[in-house]
Amino acid sequence: MTLSAVLAVIWVLASTTIAFLPMRMQIPPGIVLLICAPVLIVWLGYDYGWFLSFLAFVGFVSMFRNPLRHLWGRITGREVAE
Repeated sequence: MTLSAVLAVIWVLASTTIAFLPMRMQIPPGIVLLICAPVLIVWLGYDYGWFLSFLAFVGFVSMFRNPLRHLWGRITGREVAE
């Protein structure tokens, strides 16, 4: 197993663990995971090919759909539903 795969597994386990925390405690570690994810996805794509990178991206968007929707609304200037 390459280092990128090991770090991806650790990222998934950390994301799952953080999801069990109360919402107010999820924000700081969630931001770190949100920032680290694209780097990991590109690294996985480099090591294993674009298809695995695409699957990792789909999983990332699935897990972070609400924060990403909120961020996209803020960037585009649309009203953000809470």
